[in-house]
Amino acid sequence: MRFGLVGAGKIGALRATALKAQSNAELVAVFDVNKDAAARVAAGAPVFDNLEAFLAAPMDAVIISTPPHLHEEASVGAFERGLHVLCEKPMASTVEAGRRMVEAARKHDRVLAVGFNFRYYPFVKFVREAVDAGKIGRVDHVRLFGGHDGLHNFSADWQYKMPHSGGGAMMDIGIHLSDLARYFLGEITRVSGVMSENVYKLPGSEDNAMAIFVNPDGVAATYHATWTEWDGYGIAVEVYGERGMVRGSYAPMKNLLIEKDSPTGAARRTVKRYPEIMLREKLKSWTSTALITFEEEVRDFIAMVEGKAGVALADGRAGLRSLEVAAAVRESTASGRTIDLPPLR
Repeated sequence: MRFGLVGAGKIGALRATALKAQSNAELVAVFDVNKDAAARVAAGAPVFDNLEAFLAAPMDAVIISTPPHLHEEASVGAFERGLHVLCEKPMASTVEAGRRMVEAARKHDRVLAVGFNFRYYPFVKFVREAVDAGKIGRVDHVRLFGGHDGLHNFSADWQYKMPHSGGGAMMDIGIHLSDLARYFLGEITRVSGVMSENVYKLPGSEDNAMAIFVNPDGVAATYHATWTEWDGYGIAVEVYGERGMVRGSYAPMKNLLIEKDSPTGAARRTVKRYPEIMLREKLKSWTSTALITFEEEVRDFIAMVEGKAGVALADGRAGLRSLEVAAAVRESTASGRTIDLPPLR
């Protein structure tokens, strides 16, 4: 499959490297307004600083890794030319843009996938496998947390300032949490929550958001996305069942599984740690793990384009619902009401 890459920044460079690791994929064009940056990741492929000229190049799909307010233009342009799209998260900076992207993919019968790469991290895979195997019984509730210690973690203003960012903590690390909530709940149709801008005081960019998400069967998830986790970066997903629980967290990466034969029975504990990942990240940084997940996403994206069902890769509907959930928390904050989300079409 011939891929074009939109955006040659830090994540775009990792995406390019992930493509080069695939035997059935080829990087054939790179677009960035900075042609020097594009050339650094292109490895000899043609480079463009004009989007229209880039989209006219011979290719089958594009990977979009630009600021979120630019995703819609590149995605819709790609669909109109018959190309498939793998888009970096968040899928767009607004719900309306996300909806237009989904509609364009549907209109042109093309694949739209979203890079929620935490689905591919080993600590999340462990949770998914335990739940799917029935090790904790019927799911009763989910807890999700993710955060870091503030704005110094960002390399550019657009990553945390409206309107380009689309929001604050909910559109940053929180967008992964929204997707993971849906990944384990099956769907999210009710949202209530509170967001605040009390610390950094950036209009429209919340530094904390706490919420409850509910699926159509009444199973709930609690959610907290924050930029004031003063202890530093951390993310955790916990799924509780009628006969146990399973937890995954990062960083460092680890898992805990508690299994019981009955709610009152003895607990069997399994702890899994990942010393090889800890060592590799210490030597090569966290990007070494992200790169592995990007490689898996590319493989699943190609499979999705080929018509394979059941891959872990998030589709456009998942990307859209994550935007709708963030918007619902904002609406709930303003109104004090629970927000109902209609089933996705």
